[in-house]
Amino acid sequence: MGEARDDRWVRYYDNVAGRPPRGTLLRALAAIDAEEGGPRSDALALDLGAGDGRDTVELLRRGYRVLAIDCEPRAFERLRARADLVRREALETRVARFEDVELPPADLINASFALPFCRPERFAAFWPRLLAALKPGARFAGQLLGARDSWASGPEITAFEPHVARALLASLSVEYWWEEEADGATPTGEKKHWHLLHIVARKPAR
Repeated sequence: MGEARDDRWVRYYDNVAGRPPRGTLLRALAAIDAEEGGPRSDALALDLGAGDGRDTVELLRRGYRVLAIDCEPRAFERLRARADLVRREALETRVARFEDVELPPADLINASFALPFCRPERFAAFWPRLLAALKPGARFAGQLLGARDSWASGPEITAFEPHVARALLASLSVEYWWEEEADGATPTGEKKHWHLLHIVARKPAR
């Protein structure tokens, strides 16, 4: 079973290799650039479920220190082997489930397609910890899974009706919200129905 799981992730990383940073991250970075002219020299970004680093590499390129968290060791093997990886000294990686990590105070938390894989019985405790880790004025960028997604009924998957997801963001200022629903396929070719909630939100400054 472990080998099959490893093979699945290898296929996934092969199929997404070379893809650009996620749109939600780019929107958050653009908002920060417009508001602050870019990150401070000590700004810390958390990349939850970082995978092989498509977002981590962009955060490093933009001048952030990055804590990248992923439970798959092969993800970081691929990240470190990337030719476009810059400022390696500003990168810390941690092999763990992100819900098991004590999140440090962060200027940006990125969770591209990662939060749906936080088990439902753990999400309720994890989400307040994520919100608490956002510094005043910091942003969250990422996705939640909608209730009509074909994965939503899985016992290890967390999904929300859109109005419930909105309630999770009540303490933040929502800067971007896109509810996407369409038939399509996964990066490994599996046909599925997507129901995704793409989000950029900012914690109020003091």
